[in-house]
Amino acid sequence: MKSKLIVPASEHPAADGSVLSITPESAGWTYVGFEAVKLEAGQLLSRETGDKEVCLVLLSGKASVKTAASSWSEIGGRMSVFEKIPPYSVYVPNGDRYEITALTEIELAICSAPGRGGHEARLIAPAQVGVELRGSGSMERLVHNILPEREPADSLLVVEVFTPEGNWSSYPPHKHDRDALPDESLLEETYYFRVQPEQGFAIQRVYTDDRSLDETLTVKDGQAVLVPKGYHPVSAPAGYEVYYLNVMAGPVRTWKFYNDPEHEWMLKK
Repeated sequence: MKSKLIVPASEHPAADGSVLSITPESAGWTYVGFEAVKLEAGQLLSRETGDKEVCLVLLSGKASVKTAASSWSEIGGRMSVFEKIPPYSVYVPNGDRYEITALTEIELAICSAPGRGGHEARLIAPAQVGVELRGSGSMERLVHNILPEREPADSLLVVEVFTPEGNWSSYPPHKHDRDALPDESLLEETYYFRVQPEQGFAIQRVYTDDRSLDETLTVKDGQAVLVPKGYHPVSAPAGYEVYYLNVMAGPVRTWKFYNDPEHEWMLKK
């Protein structure tokens, strides 16, 4: 039976290049929106942000971007996410607009959440992206902090993660589904997956303490996963590298997670 937590991509892009779309309404939650867009060279995408702030992540390819008051020409430094160099991104506040002109084929992530008009549009260049190796041994993964909580935004948190073949990430299992600060923050989350080679897959489990939600998902290249609540570890099978882009948002813009007590012992080794 197909899981409601997996959002598949369309085989053919829509007229505006959209291949996958998640809205708060479609996900059944309040804060996070996500869209994957693929544009051909020369194609243009123009949108109003409305009441949402947006982080445009140029996953691959080169483009020029304009907002109501700013523009950035010929941005983009990688032609595949698996080059593992930080991406170019553009933050756009609510009440603004953006126009993207593809200079090559591009894959674009449009990350959105409620905005309050507190910040100006800006370029997030690769040099501004925090790069870290997180975990150790078979839990080691490469993390690019694109829009972390120390950088200005109203609601959005955006990060990308590279999990080597045979390794685990979002691990040990953790959750952030309670508005219980300072111990835990309530954050909805999407995972957008790319897999190399593309015929591969990732494994993700999403489960709660009471097991009212307990699903183990086989996720293919180009699919997304909804994490409305619960723990959500990811595994990359042998022979396949796994990439995912995370978008998080909630009532308070901070990432405070709670580890599954049954598995927290691994952090004390």
